[in-house]
Amino acid sequence: MRRREFVGLTGAALFSAVLTPQATTRTADLDIEKIAATLVDYSTPPDGPINLASLADAVSAAKRNYQACRYAQVTAKLPALLRQLRAACTSLHGDDRLRAHALAAEAYHVTASILLKQEDKGLAWLAADRSVQVAHASQSPLMIGSSSRIITHALMDGGHHLAATDTARGAAQRMDADLSAPSPDDLSIYGSLLLRGAIAAASTGNRHNTAELLDEAAEAGTRLGHDANHMWTAFGPNNVLCHRVNVALRFGDAGTAIDYARQVELDQLSINERKATLLLDTSRAFLMRNQHDRALHILRAAGEIAPEEVTGRPTALRLVRDILATAPISVRREAREYAATLGVNA
Repeated sequence: MRRREFVGLTGAALFSAVLTPQATTRTADLDIEKIAATLVDYSTPPDGPINLASLADAVSAAKRNYQACRYAQVTAKLPALLRQLRAACTSLHGDDRLRAHALAAEAYHVTASILLKQEDKGLAWLAADRSVQVAHASQSPLMIGSSSRIITHALMDGGHHLAATDTARGAAQRMDADLSAPSPDDLSIYGSLLLRGAIAAASTGNRHNTAELLDEAAEAGTRLGHDANHMWTAFGPNNVLCHRVNVALRFGDAGTAIDYARQVELDQLSINERKATLLLDTSRAFLMRNQHDRALHILRAAGEIAPEEVTGRPTALRLVRDILATAPISVRREAREYAATLGVNA
């Protein structure tokens, strides 16, 4: 299948981004080390002026850049941001302190997400736990629900799928009890928790729980009525379909995964990270069906939308190696040339 055919298949018209120069592996590793040092710094923060508005802008920029898959840029700026937020949480009082805790919850959430993509499980768990702690300190139900998503992800990534399922379901149930007149933010956090729980349940092999959680999330998406990015969730009906693709893959059903992928309106997904993740899942599904040409072309499309999602993620590079290692002669040369641009060998 030619790449333009897949573009038509998904309804997307966004596959024209140009690969941009990436940070070197050494620079990325050094930035992760700086994050590690920041996470384990328990010294008393220095006194100094705190500008909550500037901190809020910096947190929003980190979230936007993460969702745009500009991971190197986010990683480089996180250590200083985390230090400033810790100082704010310590020195401010009253409503300002609550606001500082909420901002810190978001920043630690981004930090954990970056670390999970790097498969740094230990540091990711530390950052996710920190996000939950300051979310509770913020006294904001929405922040608590949002941070429950990342702790669920960290649990799942560590192989604790039952605990992850229970955590997500429990957090969603607590929100549901207060959703008589839910706002878009409420529905988005609630639905995203259900989706995270569904992924965890699928990892346990429990089809009933998985289907139940997905259907509840789909209902929340229908109530929301559109795909948006409330509370940085990218939640909506198409995002639910993306998670159905991932769930089908976890159950080993590549055909079902591809069928769901064909239903996604890619242009309706609001962030590049979600688009690229969908395409990587779809590429994996075609590889499972030994359709290496389609797998490779969809993988390349993901790399054009979000270069760092491919070049900077171990799981994406493993997909490249898997395609290269098993490609038939008709695809092998193209696969080898593409892998070489990423520094990947079979």
